[in-house]
Amino acid sequence: MKISEVAARTGVAARLIRYYEQQGLLAPSRQANGYRSYREEDVERVVRVAGLVQAGLPTRLVKVLMDAEDANARNEPTCSLEVARQLARELEAIEQRISCLSRSRDTIREYLMRTRREVLARR
Repeated sequence: MKISEVAARTGVAARLIRYYEQQGLLAPSRQANGYRSYREEDVERVVRVAGLVQAGLPTRLVKVLMDAEDANARNEPTCSLEVARQLARELEAIEQRISCLSRSRDTIREYLMRTRREVLARR
């Protein structure tokens, strides 16, 4: 399938899909005319990559995770000490972001409750 189809099915812009390819996150085959040719697995991968990026992971770390998942699927040992350290640092950063977001959520909910707009806080 063409990149426009992948973009339509995933909601990810074609420009971003090409960027993912540049970062080594996707490897579509090429047709004789040079056009990219995507498989169903590529659609799933674009969704996975986009989700990780939207969660705040940098593409360099998304690549590490995707490579580890690919190796795991092939039953290969995957996690070197350096990769484990990278993941642990990112996990800590994610935990901090979650904590910050939780505090923000609680502050907003408390404000709505105090202003007697609690019905809006339950959404």
